[in-house]
Amino acid sequence: MDTSEFVTEPHHTYDRMRQQHSSLVPVELAPDVPATLVIGYSTAVRILNDPDHFPSDPRAWQKSIPADSPVRPMMEWYPAARYNSGAAHQRYREPSVVAIDHIDQHAILSMVERAAVPLITTFCQDGSADLVMQYAFPLVLEVLNQMCGCPADIGTRVALGMADRFDSDRVKAKQGMVDLRGALMELIALKREQPGNDVTSHLAHHPNGLDDIEVFAQLMSFYGAGFEAQRTFMANALLLILTDPRFQPESGRNLSTTDALDEVLFNNPPMANFCTTYPRQPIQIDGVWLPADQPVLISLAACNNDPRIRGDSANSIGNRSHLAWSSGPHVCPAKDVAYRTVESAIDQLFDRVGEIRLAIRPEELVWRPGPFHRALTAMPVIFTPLRPNQVV
Repeated sequence: MDTSEFVTEPHHTYDRMRQQHSSLVPVELAPDVPATLVIGYSTAVRILNDPDHFPSDPRAWQKSIPADSPVRPMMEWYPAARYNSGAAHQRYREPSVVAIDHIDQHAILSMVERAAVPLITTFCQDGSADLVMQYAFPLVLEVLNQMCGCPADIGTRVALGMADRFDSDRVKAKQGMVDLRGALMELIALKREQPGNDVTSHLAHHPNGLDDIEVFAQLMSFYGAGFEAQRTFMANALLLILTDPRFQPESGRNLSTTDALDEVLFNNPPMANFCTTYPRQPIQIDGVWLPADQPVLISLAACNNDPRIRGDSANSIGNRSHLAWSSGPHVCPAKDVAYRTVESAIDQLFDRVGEIRLAIRPEELVWRPGPFHRALTAMPVIFTPLRPNQVV
């Protein structure tokens, strides 16, 4: 799952998998790390809603995984909702839900605007920009920092550590986890002493009494989903808008940002293969025996495009039956916050810059390697230069 073909054209790989398998495919996440990839929509829904047979606790599995495996930093156990089931899952999820529910969704637009305008003014006179590193990356980081009450210097270290944690290079992935932990623990100590109305403070002072390591684990999940997935979600949606004629004004159809977001969540979700579970004993599903304590990953991208549920139509406009937010007890609690943040950021960009075009051919864009995400390294664009006072 880390070949150049898979990185560039993953849907070709999924199509070939369907020709050879039904809904379950044996894969390697990294050298000597076998797993099963779920490419059938109905099977995925069944697994995601059956935590008794498909728990998300990786501790038995990781005993046999080398400490320097490039996928271990993304998959090893932490005391967070994502890695637990039952009572432990509830203990960790409750503070996260409370913290996210305290985010004022009506204030998200102003948060995004405060981040977007200064960023756009830094490149508006150039008539060109990299929308991944000059817009999506710093904007999402700034908004998350606002939500978490995180000072900018700590937030930058969080972002860099999180990006390296997702990398397929084992040295970068391991060091990324070290850097991420150091930054978040510093933030937690700050909010223990100086609480506010922010995500970190609500986690640190919730009645469930999470200790620092437990707060760190929830916060890591929030930043991981928020930073890595949101910036990639934004970039993938921007790519669709810039390359699909249906979203161009001259097409006469001029679909909305919301339409683009829904289509991306179906066809090009930021976390393409995720939602890992680990059967505690061998179990048969769809006629295939799954080994005990071996990862079972949901291919959100493949399942969303399962021909058995989508038929001949690839149209996903207005359809939100995708699995991009997962399903069952581990469904993303911040999906509304993420959706509104990305939608607002894209609208801010086009409202202030106007017509934007890719600076290179779509096939020249480079995708980051790795089995989990579907993420661009850069998105160079060009546009008519603007004076800063035209942006504000």
